[in-house]
Amino acid sequence: MLKILRYNKKNSSKELEVFLNKRKFTQKSQTSAVKKILLNVKKKGDKAVLNYEKKFSKIKTKSNKIFFSNKEVNKISKKTDKKIRSAIDLAYNRIKKFHSKQKFSSFKFKDKYKNELSYKYSALDKVGVYVPGGTASYPSTVLMNCIPALVAGVKNIFLTTPSLDSKINPAVVYAAKKCGVKKIYKTGGAHSIAALAYGTKNFEKVDKIVGPGNTFVASAKKEVFGDVGIDMVAGPSEVSIVADKSADPDFVAADLIAQAEHDIYAQSILITNNLDLIEKVNFSLKRQLNKLPKKSIASKSLKNFGLAIYASSIKKILEIVNTIAPEHLELCTKNNKKIIRGVKNAGSIFEGKFSPEAIGDYIAGPNHVLPTSGSARFSSGLSVNDFLKRQSLIKITKTGIERLSSSVINLAKHENLDGHAYSVKIRLKKGRLIGKTRNSGI
Repeated sequence: MLKILRYNKKNSSKELEVFLNKRKFTQKSQTSAVKKILLNVKKKGDKAVLNYEKKFSKIKTKSNKIFFSNKEVNKISKKTDKKIRSAIDLAYNRIKKFHSKQKFSSFKFKDKYKNELSYKYSALDKVGVYVPGGTASYPSTVLMNCIPALVAGVKNIFLTTPSLDSKINPAVVYAAKKCGVKKIYKTGGAHSIAALAYGTKNFEKVDKIVGPGNTFVASAKKEVFGDVGIDMVAGPSEVSIVADKSADPDFVAADLIAQAEHDIYAQSILITNNLDLIEKVNFSLKRQLNKLPKKSIASKSLKNFGLAIYASSIKKILEIVNTIAPEHLELCTKNNKKIIRGVKNAGSIFEGKFSPEAIGDYIAGPNHVLPTSGSARFSSGLSVNDFLKRQSLIKITKTGIERLSSSVINLAKHENLDGHAYSVKIRLKKGRLIGKTRNSGI
C-alpha cells in the first residue's frame, strides 16, 4: 500500500525531496483565472459575487440575498443536533482556554536617560473567516479561526461559506453564533475572498482574511495579500508518524487514513526504524480502508502521496522530520522525549499512542490551522498573535537626545542620509546643545 523509501543511501535526501515536490507540482496554480475574478469583483461588487457564486456552485436560484438575517441565524442554529451542540460547547471552552494563555502583555520601561520606550498590543478591527461548504462543511473550522480572534479582542468577525441556496450545516451557524460572528455571508470561492478584501455594498471590507479553501481560494488569498492580511496559504492536510516496534500498527494505520480521507492530495507518511512495522501497517491499511466511507479518496491519497520511510537511527529520523516539516507530527516510540528535543520543524506535535491527530482537529485546545507543504520551517499555527498588531512607542527626553545624538548623526552620515542627521542636529541647535553632546549608549 505505502511505497517504501530506504533512507540509507547518499541520495536518500534527494529522493525524499523529489517525492515531496511531486505533490506541490501536482496542485494546479489558478493565478490567471483568479486575477480576473478579483478584478471583476473590485469593479462590479455584489453583482459579480452573485454571478460567480451561481456559476461555480451551479445554483439556479433567483435569490440575491447575500447574507443570513439574524432571524435566519437563530432559526438555523436551533436545528443543530443536541450531541453536536454539546460537542461544540466543549470544544469552544477548551479552545478558548488554551488560546487565552497566549495573550501578550504590553510593556513600558525607561532607560538611564529617562527615555520612555514601550510596546503596545491592539486587536484588528475587522476579520473575515472563510469556511468551505459542501462536503467540507466544518464547524471546527469556525471555532479554530474565530476563537483566537475573539480572545485577541477583535470586535467584528465576518464569516462567509457557500450557501446561496440556503443549504447550510446548522452546526456551522451554531458555532458562528457562539463565536459572536457579526454576519454570515452565503458565498464561497475566490470571489468571496475578493469581496472581503475590497468590500462591496453588502460585504464588509476587512483587515485580515483567515480560513482554509480550495486552490482558487488559496490563490485568491495570496493575490489579495498586501491589500489585506492573511493567515497563510495552506495546502492539503498532511501527517508524518514516527513509530518504532512498540507502536500499534492498527493505530498507525488509522491515523494515516484519517489524514488521507481529507483530500486526494493529502499526504500520510510513516517514518520508522522497523521494517516489520511497515508490513503490518500496510496490511492494516488494506483492512481498514475496506470499511471506510471515503475509501476512494483515501486510497488515491495513499497511493499517490503516501510513503513509508525506513531509517536506522534517531539522527536520520530527525533529519527526515525536519526536511518534511509536517503539518502534524505524531510520535509513537519509546524515545518520544528525545525526538521532541530534536524536532525543529513541525506545525503541531502529538505525543504517545493516545494522542491521535484527530483529537487536535476538534477538541484538544491548540489550533488546527497549521502550516503545510513544508512551511513549518518558517511559520507557525494560527494563534491570538495573528489578530494583534504591535506598536512601539518612543519618547526621548532632552537628556536622551543630547547623549545619543552623536551616534545617530555618525550612523546617518555613514549611510549617506544627511537629512536624517540634520533632523537630529536641528534639535540640538534649537536647544543650544551643540558642543555638549557626547557618545553614549543605552
